[in-house]
Amino acid sequence: QVQLVESGGGLAQAGSSLTLSCAASGSIVTINTMGWYRQAPGKQRELVAKITRAGSTNYADSVKGRFTISRDNAKNTVYLQMNSLKPEDTAVYYCNADVLVRKSYFIDTYWGQGTQVTVSS
Repeated sequence: QVQLVESGGGLAQAGSSLTLSCAASGSIVTINTMGWYRQAPGKQRELVAKITRAGSTNYADSVKGRFTISRDNAKNTVYLQMNSLKPEDTAVYYCNADVLVRKSYFIDTYWGQGTQVTVSS
């Protein structure tokens, strides 16, 4: 019913920048919180940043001051601007969204397929 498609990952050098995008499509009535998570090899998936529909944001301590999350509600798209990248930022990055779909009374959480970000030193 809802698809989240991420783009913008890839290989980057330490200190450089990347921007991730995630577009939601499908039978969407409204999207509440959207977020970015990441999972490094051998580690649990962790929250990177999230943003409410109204624009309130929350960041992991490890990315505060370096990453910026934003969204375009008209496009059902969330972005993650990543600056001053570090090798420890290397992970698969997943977006998620809390979505109310048509003909449903409940908000469900959907996940994208993930995009690899690799930061070399």
